[in-house]
Amino acid sequence: MKTKFIEQNIKYTGLELAPHWIYKTQKIQGDAIVAFVGECEVNLTEMVDIEDVINNEPIYSKLMLNFIFENFNVDLVQGVFRQRLLITTIKEVLEQDYNVKVVRSGDDLFIDGKKLSVSIATKSITSILIHTGLNIDATGAPVKAAELNSIKGLNIKDFAIKIMTRFSEEVEDIVMASTKVSGR
Repeated sequence: MKTKFIEQNIKYTGLELAPHWIYKTQKIQGDAIVAFVGECEVNLTEMVDIEDVINNEPIYSKLMLNFIFENFNVDLVQGVFRQRLLITTIKEVLEQDYNVKVVRSGDDLFIDGKKLSVSIATKSITSILIHTGLNIDATGAPVKAAELNSIKGLNIKDFAIKIMTRFSEEVEDIVMASTKVSGR
Protein backbone atom coordinates (compact mmCIF):
# COMPACT_ATOMS: atom_id res chain seq x y z
CA MET A 1 0.00 0.00 0.00
CA LYS A 2 1.26 3.44 -0.87
CA THR A 3 1.37 6.31 1.62
CA LYS A 4 1.89 10.05 1.27
CA PHE A 5 1.78 13.13 3.47
CA ILE A 6 0.45 15.97 1.33
CA GLU A 7 2.32 19.16 2.20
CA GLN A 8 -0.30 21.68 1.07
CA ASN A 9 -3.28 22.51 3.25
CA ILE A 10 -6.54 21.14 1.87
CA LYS A 11 -9.97 21.97 3.22
CA TYR A 12 -11.88 18.73 3.75
CA THR A 13 -15.51 19.09 2.65
CA GLY A 14 -16.56 15.48 2.10
CA LEU A 15 -16.13 15.75 -1.66
CA GLU A 16 -12.62 14.33 -1.24
CA LEU A 17 -14.14 11.02 -0.15
CA ALA A 18 -14.58 9.92 -3.74
CA PRO A 19 -13.26 7.07 -5.88
CA HIS A 20 -9.83 7.79 -7.34
CA TRP A 21 -9.47 11.14 -5.51
CA ILE A 22 -5.98 10.08 -4.42
CA TYR A 23 -5.09 9.00 -7.97
CA LYS A 24 -6.51 12.15 -9.57
CA THR A 25 -4.93 14.60 -7.12
CA GLN A 26 -1.71 12.82 -6.09
CA LYS A 27 -1.04 10.49 -9.08
CA ILE A 28 -1.02 7.47 -6.72
CA GLN A 29 -2.82 4.53 -8.26
CA GLY A 30 -4.14 1.55 -6.30
CA ASP A 31 -4.50 0.94 -2.58
CA ALA A 32 -3.24 4.03 -0.76
CA ILE A 33 -3.58 6.20 2.32
CA VAL A 34 -2.78 9.91 2.32
CA ALA A 35 -2.77 12.51 5.06
CA PHE A 36 -3.14 16.28 4.93
CA VAL A 37 -3.94 19.18 7.21
CA GLY A 38 -6.71 21.69 6.69
CA GLU A 39 -9.99 23.10 7.85
CA CYS A 40 -12.80 20.54 7.98
CA GLU A 41 -16.34 21.56 7.09
CA VAL A 42 -18.74 18.87 5.98
CA ASN A 43 -22.25 20.08 5.36
CA LEU A 44 -25.18 17.69 5.57
CA THR A 45 -25.47 17.67 1.76
CA GLU A 46 -21.99 16.10 1.47
CA MET A 47 -22.33 13.58 4.32
CA VAL A 48 -22.30 9.86 3.66
CA ASP A 49 -23.11 9.06 7.30
CA ILE A 50 -26.90 8.85 7.20
CA GLU A 51 -27.13 8.85 11.01
CA ASP A 52 -25.37 12.24 11.15
CA VAL A 53 -27.73 13.58 8.47
CA ILE A 54 -30.82 12.34 10.33
CA ASN A 55 -29.49 13.86 13.57
CA ASN A 56 -28.61 17.12 11.80
CA GLU A 57 -24.94 16.88 12.87
CA PRO A 58 -22.63 18.62 10.41
CA ILE A 59 -18.87 18.42 11.02
CA TYR A 60 -16.57 21.37 11.61
CA SER A 61 -13.06 21.88 12.91
CA LYS A 62 -10.84 24.91 12.32
CA LEU A 63 -7.84 22.64 11.65
CA MET A 64 -7.81 18.88 11.28
CA LEU A 65 -5.37 16.14 10.36
CA ASN A 66 -7.20 14.16 7.68
CA PHE A 67 -6.53 10.65 6.44
CA ILE A 68 -8.11 9.33 3.27
CA PHE A 69 -7.73 5.64 2.48
CA GLU A 70 -8.83 3.92 -0.70
CA ASN A 71 -8.79 0.14 -0.98
CA PHE A 72 -9.83 -1.88 -4.01
CA ASN A 73 -11.28 -5.39 -4.27
CA VAL A 74 -12.76 -5.55 -0.78
CA ASP A 75 -16.36 -5.34 0.42
CA LEU A 76 -17.85 -2.80 2.79
CA VAL A 77 -17.60 -4.99 5.90
CA GLN A 78 -13.87 -5.47 5.22
CA GLY A 79 -13.67 -1.70 4.74
CA VAL A 80 -15.21 -1.09 8.15
CA PHE A 81 -12.72 -3.56 9.66
CA ARG A 82 -9.92 -1.52 8.07
CA GLN A 83 -11.48 1.69 9.40
CA ARG A 84 -11.49 0.22 12.92
CA LEU A 85 -7.88 -0.92 12.42
CA LEU A 86 -6.91 2.64 11.46
CA ILE A 87 -8.67 4.03 14.54
CA THR A 88 -6.98 1.42 16.75
CA THR A 89 -3.60 2.25 15.21
CA ILE A 90 -4.10 5.93 16.05
CA LYS A 91 -5.11 5.02 19.61
CA GLU A 92 -2.04 2.78 20.06
CA VAL A 93 0.38 5.42 18.75
CA LEU A 94 -1.08 8.11 21.00
CA GLU A 95 -0.89 5.84 24.05
CA GLN A 96 2.48 4.19 23.38
CA ASP A 97 4.43 7.06 21.83
CA TYR A 98 2.85 10.11 23.51
CA ASN A 99 1.57 8.65 26.81
CA VAL A 100 -1.98 9.89 26.19
CA LYS A 101 -4.96 7.99 27.60
CA VAL A 102 -7.40 7.43 24.73
CA VAL A 103 -10.83 5.81 24.86
CA ARG A 104 -12.18 4.16 21.70
CA SER A 105 -15.90 3.72 21.17
CA GLY A 106 -16.52 2.11 17.81
CA ASP A 107 -14.84 4.39 15.30
CA ASP A 108 -14.60 7.36 17.68
CA LEU A 109 -11.63 8.39 19.84
CA PHE A 110 -11.92 10.43 23.04
CA ILE A 111 -9.37 12.13 25.29
CA ASP A 112 -10.63 13.25 28.72
CA GLY A 113 -14.21 12.74 27.53
CA LYS A 114 -13.72 15.06 24.55
CA LYS A 115 -14.08 13.81 20.98
CA LEU A 116 -10.82 13.74 19.01
CA SER A 117 -11.94 12.09 15.79
CA VAL A 118 -14.47 11.81 13.03
CA SER A 119 -14.45 8.76 10.80
CA ILE A 120 -16.53 7.08 8.12
CA ALA A 121 -16.13 4.11 5.80
CA THR A 122 -18.15 3.86 2.62
CA LYS A 123 -18.22 1.93 -0.62
CA SER A 124 -17.95 3.44 -4.06
CA ILE A 125 -18.57 1.63 -7.31
CA THR A 126 -14.86 0.71 -7.48
CA SER A 127 -13.47 0.75 -3.94
CA ILE A 128 -13.80 1.19 -0.22
CA LEU A 129 -13.15 4.73 1.01
CA ILE A 130 -12.32 5.81 4.54
CA HIS A 131 -11.98 9.31 5.95
CA THR A 132 -10.64 9.81 9.45
CA GLY A 133 -10.05 13.29 10.82
CA LEU A 134 -8.32 14.29 14.06
CA ASN A 135 -8.81 17.75 15.53
CA ILE A 136 -5.69 19.88 15.64
CA ASP A 137 -7.55 23.09 16.52
CA ALA A 138 -11.22 22.36 17.23
CA THR A 139 -12.35 25.98 17.40
CA GLY A 140 -15.97 26.08 16.23
CA ALA A 141 -16.55 22.34 16.61
CA PRO A 142 -20.20 21.51 17.39
CA VAL A 143 -19.16 19.12 20.21
CA LYS A 144 -16.68 19.17 23.09
CA ALA A 145 -13.50 18.29 21.25
CA ALA A 146 -9.98 17.18 22.07
CA GLU A 147 -7.05 18.57 20.07
CA LEU A 148 -3.73 17.16 18.90
CA ASN A 149 -2.27 20.63 19.62
CA SER A 150 -2.57 19.88 23.33
CA ILE A 151 -0.31 16.80 23.17
CA LYS A 152 3.24 17.61 24.24
CA GLY A 153 5.93 16.71 21.71
CA LEU A 154 3.52 15.76 18.91
CA ASN A 155 4.64 16.96 15.47
CA ILE A 156 1.66 16.65 13.12
CA LYS A 157 3.58 15.55 10.01
CA ASP A 158 5.73 13.00 11.89
CA PHE A 159 2.63 11.68 13.68
CA ALA A 160 0.71 11.33 10.39
CA ILE A 161 3.58 9.48 8.72
CA LYS A 162 3.90 7.15 11.72
CA ILE A 163 0.15 6.37 11.58
CA MET A 164 0.17 5.71 7.83
CA THR A 165 3.30 3.54 8.03
CA ARG A 166 2.02 1.40 10.90
CA PHE A 167 -1.43 1.07 9.35
CA SER A 168 -0.01 0.14 5.94
CA GLU A 169 2.35 -2.42 7.45
CA GLU A 170 -0.48 -3.93 9.50
CA VAL A 171 -2.79 -4.28 6.47
CA GLU A 172 0.01 -5.81 4.40
CA ASP A 173 0.89 -8.19 7.26
CA ILE A 174 -2.75 -9.32 7.50
CA VAL A 175 -2.83 -10.04 3.78
CA MET A 176 0.47 -11.97 4.00
CA ALA A 177 -0.76 -13.91 7.02
CA SER A 178 -3.69 -15.12 4.93
CA THR A 179 -1.28 -16.64 2.41
CA LYS A 180 0.76 -18.79 4.80
CA VAL A 181 -1.90 -21.21 5.95
CA SER A 182 -2.98 -24.41 4.27
CA GLY A 183 -6.63 -25.07 3.60
CA ARG A 184 -8.32 -28.04 5.26
